[in-house]
Amino acid sequence: MTVRNETVIEEIIVPAYEGRSARVRKGQTLYIIDVEGKQVGDFVCFNAENPEEHVSPIHMRSSLSSIRLKQGDGLYSNYRRPLMQLAHDTVGRHDFFFPACDYYRYKVDFGLEEHPNCHDNLQKALGKYQLGHKEIPDPINWFMNNALDENLDYVIEEPLSKPGDYVALLALTDVIVALSSCSQDLAPVNAYNVTSLKMQIIESKPV
Repeated sequence: MTVRNETVIEEIIVPAYEGRSARVRKGQTLYIIDVEGKQVGDFVCFNAENPEEHVSPIHMRSSLSSIRLKQGDGLYSNYRRPLMQLAHDTVGRHDFFFPACDYYRYKVDFGLEEHPNCHDNLQKALGKYQLGHKEIPDPINWFMNNALDENLDYVIEEPLSKPGDYVALLALTDVIVALSSCSQDLAPVNAYNVTSLKMQIIESKPV
């Protein structure tokens, strides 16, 4: 058995209703941790050397032939290759169908003009890497709990994640990632209570 030495390269708190970004190098592992439980994280990922390539849920569904994310699955890009891999998962229920909530979600559905939203959170966070001007791809919504009912309609329920639950994503190439602590407090998405998330970038070497 190989013993590995793990070093935390960077730790980033993503406050409630906000977004943060980071660069993850090939071979490093990104941990996304639900600090208090029942909090969804909207996640996007770009090839650091060519930001035109990004993780794409619609291509993932095709490449995986599945609407369910499983440990070991690749996070496939619009170039149909995996940029990251879901290396470990303590929850087992996530979404890659729904878009990020945006200005129009709250204006049209709730009559609110100035509610925080994940689209803007991600766009602002990506400005750190001069990517804030880009169109935001559809996200992977970590810890989001939805299911199909008997009519094959979507039902959104409270997340199953508990405090400290996480996903670990292995970078297969250098990537820029952004994560929004989902701002939806008017539906069961985050159990009506938006809280913080944490990102850790881990370097792992054999000893």
